This record gives sequence, C-alpha cells and structure tokens, in this order.
Amino acid sequence: MNLIEKLGLAALHRLDPETAHGMSIKALKAGLAPAPGPVTSPRLRTRVAGLDLPNPVGLAAGFDKNGEVLTPLSRAGFGFIEVGAVTPRPQPGNPKPRLFRLTEDSAAINRFGFNNEGMDVMARRLADRPKDAVIGLNLGANKDSDDRPGDFAKVLAHCAAYLDFATVNVSSPNTEKLRDLQGKAALSALLDGVTETRDALPRPLPIFLKIAPDLSETELEDIAAVARETKVDAVIATNTTLSRDGLRSAHKDEAGGLSGAPLFEKSTRVLAQLSQLMDEDVPLIGVGGISSAEQAYAKICAGASAVQFYTAMVYGGLSLAAEIAQGLDRLLARDGFDTVTQAVGSKREDWL
Repeated sequence: MNLIEKLGLAALHRLDPETAHGMSIKALKAGLAPAPGPVTSPRLRTRVAGLDLPNPVGLAAGFDKNGEVLTPLSRAGFGFIEVGAVTPRPQPGNPKPRLFRLTEDSAAINRFGFNNEGMDVMARRLADRPKDAVIGLNLGANKDSDDRPGDFAKVLAHCAAYLDFATVNVSSPNTEKLRDLQGKAALSALLDGVTETRDALPRPLPIFLKIAPDLSETELEDIAAVARETKVDAVIATNTTLSRDGLRSAHKDEAGGLSGAPLFEKSTRVLAQLSQLMDEDVPLIGVGGISSAEQAYAKICAGASAVQFYTAMVYGGLSLAAEIAQGLDRLLARDGFDTVTQAVGSKREDWL
C-alpha cells in the first residue's frame, strides 16, 4: 500500500462505514485507485469451472453491489470479479446503521439485507462491462417475494448475456428465512430451477453456489450431495457467520453477518470438510478472512481452486488484490508447484 492509499484509508475511517464505502465507489469512478492491470504468471493462470483466470484471487460479492465500477476493479489485479447481490426489483435493504467496523478484530458486521438497484439497472451496466475481465453476478431474492426460488432464475435470465458466471446466494443471514433454502429439498428444487434456466440460455454459463459457514456435518453432507446431483459448477465456501466467538470490538454484539479475520479458521475448516466430501467432483472457491497471500495459499492448500476476499480491503486497501496474487506466486514457487492446481488440497488434512 502506498502513502496516498494509506492517507485515503485513514480519511475513510473517520466516516460512518457505509458513507465511507460510498466514497470508495466514487473514488474508483474518479480513477483514484491502483491499476496494476492483470497480475498473472504461468503458475497463477488456472482454469476453474470452465473459466480461464489470469490468477485465482477474486473479489467477493458485496463490494460493488450495483456494478458501478467494473472497469477500475478489472484493472486492480483481481483474477475475477463478483458483483451484486442483485434482486429482480430494487429494494432499500434494512434500516441504517447496518454496517459496522470491528477495527480491533480486523472484521466487519453487516446487515444490509440485499440493498440494490435491481436487475434492470445491473443489466444496463453489465452491458458496458470490460470484455477482457471475468465477471460474475451474485443472484438474490426480494425480501417480500412470494417466490424466492423463482427470483434467482429471473435475475439469471435477465443478466446472463453479460456474465461469465452466476452465484446462487442462499447463505446471507440478513434476509429472513433465506438460509432455510440451504435445506436439502429446498436447495435441490431451487438449483434445479436455476440450472434449467441456465440450460435454456443461448450461451449457458457456470452456476456457483455460496454456502454459510454455520453448518453441521450433516448439512454439509446434504449440500455436497445436492451440488453433485444438480451439477452446479462450483461451491463458494463461505459467506459471513453468525458466530461472535472471541471478538473484542465495541460493535461485537450487533446483529448481522460477521466477516474478516475472525472468520478465517472457521471458513477454512468448512472448506476442507467440503473438499473431502466433494472429492474433486465440484471445484471450491475459498472465502472468509483472507488478508494476505499466506492465507490465500492456505485456502488453496485446504481444497480451494480459487479464492475471494472483500473485508480485508477495509483495512488494507484495494492494492491488496495485486499484493496477494503476487505473494501467492512466490509461495507456489517456494514449495515447488508449477501451477495453482497442483497445490489444491495438498494440506487438506491439516484442517480436518
């Protein structure tokens, strides 16, 4: 991180977190962002769910909810970008305040509730996306929908022409009863509907499933079975957690999903368990608590074919994308791996 970025982060941290996030989006629109371009090497290039990635370090959903800064993000060093979540109709989300920094814990709690401008706005912005980036969309359901499973398919059909992949998000804790869709029967029906919609598209695309970290062993077994049966193309493990173990910050008891450093071990163990259950049937994308190349590498060695992060940028800036990718390249070389794929799952047993 350079001095300008450090000063910018310090200024943002003097603001309310949601206001600061809005200012960061405006800064990106104004071109005030690191732009190292594609970060890649023969070791970093990889193929996941049919997608050719320059590196396996992605941006998790939630940062660019409405697809406002696709071009600057595509130049920040990420191997792929996920935007959203987006619902069929615009919705305001939950009442403010709904985003809290936990600085002492290098974490955040949010209870946004899928606030977004809706699929029509997102589709218009995606139509102008940079063509040389890998961009996916996190699909959501309206809070007041009478057919939440149908909402996921509706957003997919509306935006698919501009996407490289789409993620079914049934793991946010901030929409009432949304996580109920992770149950075996409900999840199977939902994914059947989404994959049927995908298969009817002129250009079918990979479908990812994003799961919660707060799952029992039996629930993980059910999800693994459904993922295989419905032929999803990848599973993202994991979303935010409801756990508050070991937190020190003043906002530790706020309702919502916890992300950042405290999630790392919990999410990585779930990732390793799922990797063992899937046994390479479906690739995994590791998310939760990543703030360094070492942690990204740990996720890969635990079973992830690629990784994503977001909350760490609150504390480390956007330049983390390139730093993590470059550091990952060095770690792979250090351990004698010629490709990312060779490292996937190489230390899974350490997390079981």
